[in-house]
Amino acid sequence: MGTAALLRAAGVGVGDEVVVPAFGNVEVAEAVVQTGALPVFADIDPVTYCLDVSAVETALTARTAAVVVVHRFGRSADRARLHAAGQRHGLLVLEHGESEAPHEETPQRRERAAYLDARLRGVRTPDGGDGHTYQQYVVRVPGNGRPDRDAFARAVRAKGVDCRVPVKTPVHRLPEFRRCVSLPETERAAAETLALPVDASLTRREMQRIVTACNALGGPVVVGSTAVFGV
Repeated sequence: MGTAALLRAAGVGVGDEVVVPAFGNVEVAEAVVQTGALPVFADIDPVTYCLDVSAVETALTARTAAVVVVHRFGRSADRARLHAAGQRHGLLVLEHGESEAPHEETPQRRERAAYLDARLRGVRTPDGGDGHTYQQYVVRVPGNGRPDRDAFARAVRAKGVDCRVPVKTPVHRLPEFRRCVSLPETERAAAETLALPVDASLTRREMQRIVTACNALGGPVVVGSTAVFGV
């Protein structure tokens, strides 16, 4: 059952508000609109890229009926605290997952993520806590004196690395959902994040190309290291 159907089944409809993230997944906001309710955007945690519990509670009003939690990039939201907040305020809390790579690929993706974690310089590597499955390997490219994210991405692609911007425009800045709301962590993540390849099929040579291309822009290349996985 889809998000809109689950919300309707819970009685969410016209006049209600539903708290959702603005960092990606426009379909979640669209599902809320389909029920007749209003999507209300809350900020994210800068580590997990999922809804921040404090931000959710700040966004609540007398009309809030539900919260839709989106797990991001293979990292889970803080389920326990979000569900506890829902119980405190008498709200429905739904969880929305992203499309995932096959489960059997997770060990290989984690190995490749560990390889990148140990070698990348000049970018902020993802936090691997809480059973991260690395559906996407998302780094931060701050713009403080180093190349900004978009320039960095263009330069890395020119070296043959298939990187991509995971969230180009937060939902609250799309014309159909434009809101005057302060979401500093969402805005910062949209400006700085870049997804690098971490597919289970990547070879050692391809992994080395990623590191060399990124480190040529962001810092010194670590040489002489042995790959932590067999390819």
